[in-house]
Amino acid sequence: MDNDHIQLEGPDLRRGVNLSTLADGAMLTGHVNGEAVLLVRRGEQLFAVGATCPHYGAPLGDGLVVGETIRCPWHHACFDLRSGQLLRAPALEPLPCWRVDVIDGVAFVRARTDRPSQAIDDPAAVPSSVVIVGGGAAGNAAAETLRREGYAGPITMLSADSSFPCDRPNLSKNYLAGTAPEEWTLLRTADFYAHKDIDVRLNARVSRIDIGTREVELADGGRHDYGALLLATGAEPVRLDIPGADLDHVHYLRTLDDSRALVAEAGANRRAVVIGASFIGLEVASSLRARNVEVHIVGPEAIPMERILGAEVGSYVRSVHEEHGVAFHLGRTAIAIDEHRVTLDNGERIETDFVVIGIGVRPAIALAQDAGLTLDRGVAVDEFLQTSAPGVFAAGDIARWPDRRSGQAIRVEHFVVAERQGQTAARNMLGRREKFDAVPFFWTEQFDLSIAYVGHAEKWDEIQIDGSIEARDCAITYLREGRKLAVALVGRDLEGLLAEAEFERSDVDAFHSRPRRIA
Repeated sequence: MDNDHIQLEGPDLRRGVNLSTLADGAMLTGHVNGEAVLLVRRGEQLFAVGATCPHYGAPLGDGLVVGETIRCPWHHACFDLRSGQLLRAPALEPLPCWRVDVIDGVAFVRARTDRPSQAIDDPAAVPSSVVIVGGGAAGNAAAETLRREGYAGPITMLSADSSFPCDRPNLSKNYLAGTAPEEWTLLRTADFYAHKDIDVRLNARVSRIDIGTREVELADGGRHDYGALLLATGAEPVRLDIPGADLDHVHYLRTLDDSRALVAEAGANRRAVVIGASFIGLEVASSLRARNVEVHIVGPEAIPMERILGAEVGSYVRSVHEEHGVAFHLGRTAIAIDEHRVTLDNGERIETDFVVIGIGVRPAIALAQDAGLTLDRGVAVDEFLQTSAPGVFAAGDIARWPDRRSGQAIRVEHFVVAERQGQTAARNMLGRREKFDAVPFFWTEQFDLSIAYVGHAEKWDEIQIDGSIEARDCAITYLREGRKLAVALVGRDLEGLLAEAEFERSDVDAFHSRPRRIA
């Protein structure tokens, strides 16, 4: 975010801050030469970094300091306080840093410091070239990380999409709602990839991977050798198999082209049916209502998102949608679609101009399967995200990795997880041997309701709520056999960061006070 658009707050840090007013662990937001700067004290150490998260512009002074890192309060990007280095997505840029001098107990923030260039730890471990199959969150994060870590070899990204890697959460949220321009959806521009010497091939469909010869073959007959390979093929929408599901006005949402098509439909029509009461379906419904489209949601469940968030939260989410004019048809399935209506299993017919189907996704593992890689309801990887084949890594929606908190192999279909895995896979391609142990995180925005989710709970047998969901001030903890697995938060950004830090320390019992049991 450009500091020219930020209203500067706090003191001019060039004039000095008395250390007696800055306790250990304290943060002070101020400014230096017209730039917002955050001054942080950790013991006798003082750090001065950019005060704004480069992802969506969150104030880092509202975040959390953990060791020598600073965490963003909105979407949990993580930065090194000493160097400003980006440690974990969803931010893509590091933080600027300033020199701090202490004179007679007063800290003065001086000029910006140069960021040291990254050096490869073990040049012998560096691959001759890197090929990335997939142009989504994981693939883009890997390519950027390779360059940021000092890799100078060829990087080729083979994307089946027609557009450059995009900020996928925006496709169902701000862009679809009409509150963000299309240029905001792209993670990077063509000029960025050219400047970084990252060869992005669009509309490039990979047909085969030869593990033995370390070669990738394209559908058009082209071939690419690789020293290291990242599979980041993502997930594909589950297709609805009913009459009329292939009509032109029936849509799925996965790519920027898909979102563009929905924007066009919303501009020309006034009625939509969304089949599926999942996160994607509910976010699409919210965004279409922002464009004054009449929306009906059809789903087989009795309460939307009950399996993930529980009955009380799901019921409240439904009430928020209904307050904004969304009509629900739950406990029902669609059995046919024609030009002007959707027919349900009870015989009801819903008049509509277009249909959006969001009934889930499945990992795109055909290439991995044909290549002979080990599969486990996804592509099996170790803690370093390496597959069963040497030099081949997998990240994002397809990767199933060993989770140390649950003791099980898990696969998570979330944008931030994919980006973080892309970063880790890239470092491991360079010989880092960095374990992937980031706590899963995602967020959803529906109308004026935002829910953040930290952790991973495929199954839970107890929910504890601290606060009130109706007041939009609560933390919801999901447990199994008394063990905390995940926390959902509404209006409590800092507690989300505290929960993440607790999970990282595997201290899973130290987060809530006086919760009430509801399940």
